[in-house]
Amino acid sequence: MHIKECIMSAPGKAILHGEHAVVHGNVALAVSLNLRTYLRLQATSTSKVCINLPNINTFLSWDVTKLKQLLPDSGAELGNVNELDAELVRRLRDLVGVSNGTLDTRSMAILAFLYIYLSVFAGSGELPSLTVSVWSELPTGAGLGSSAAYSVCLAAALLSASGTIPSLLSDQESTARWGEVEMELINRWAFQGERIIHGNPSGVDNAVGTWGGILRYHSGKITPLNRVPMLRILLTNTKVPRSTKFPSIINPVLESVNAVSCTCEQTLSEMTNDTPTPEHYNILEELIDINQHHLNVMGVGHPALDTLCRVTLARGLHSKLTGAGGGGCGITLLRPETECSVIQNTIQDLRDCGYDCWETSVGAEGVQQHSPLAFKEEALEVLARY
Repeated sequence: MHIKECIMSAPGKAILHGEHAVVHGNVALAVSLNLRTYLRLQATSTSKVCINLPNINTFLSWDVTKLKQLLPDSGAELGNVNELDAELVRRLRDLVGVSNGTLDTRSMAILAFLYIYLSVFAGSGELPSLTVSVWSELPTGAGLGSSAAYSVCLAAALLSASGTIPSLLSDQESTARWGEVEMELINRWAFQGERIIHGNPSGVDNAVGTWGGILRYHSGKITPLNRVPMLRILLTNTKVPRSTKFPSIINPVLESVNAVSCTCEQTLSEMTNDTPTPEHYNILEELIDINQHHLNVMGVGHPALDTLCRVTLARGLHSKLTGAGGGGCGITLLRPETECSVIQNTIQDLRDCGYDCWETSVGAEGVQQHSPLAFKEEALEVLARY
């Protein structure tokens, strides 16, 4: 391999505005969360490929010689970043013992790892022995882009280890990011991982994990906003399973949701060009309230989300669901002047409701390479156990 060790991280994602309406051709704004997934890749001399996923209690290894048998006679047949190799996926399912109907998180994570590993290294003529360990601040299955952050980290680490993209860190740097060409390649491989995990993803989640910031999604086109403000939020997981059921709705509601997304985009742009004002935050809060009302009209609300909105509004804060709805997660905007005591009391109120709640921010950097010396201590301590 070209490197002995590398450490990557990628952010999770939330939908700021436009969920559900986006499938009808309207604008959605997806934002990166300052909650990240971390991956450490280490070269070994064990003749084994190992993956450690402590968040989901998964620790597996395979002999390199056994994995080589899955490759076609010509390694050049693999490595197409634009097409999923159905035959390789079938062979990997047989190896892992996954039936076509299996969709559990553990099995899909393993398949995505093995698929990207084999595809990236197939053309080199030699499969390296290595250990990949992943730890995440993101809850799984909550609609916060945890699988995409995982796929982005896998792609960045394996492409670096194979020499396909350079390892960027100098001795003086704690983090580094690649240029546009390398980022696009990371994103495309991450999308293949997402296809294995989810079947038919939009590509938004892996794009957020790759580029970070705020992305505009409209009619299949993903456009990063050039400059974005860092907004503080509370992120709340109601722990009610999400539901993607979506009833018939009327066009005026969709058109209004589209207007909310576009107005929010314009407001965020103004906040990056000028000093953010209280009026900017007034607009953002009003848009949150309008969108949450529309989402309830669409039928994707839930009593748990109503409770979230009621509890936070009692503290003067404005909330909406993010993602599929029917449960799942919500976001609460924090103004710059919001006092720490208000934030802590709100978090405690929500935890008293049985919810998980974190203070974080949106607009975080996308995929990064980290220096092992500067790597986040908590993540390093967890990964060092495996």
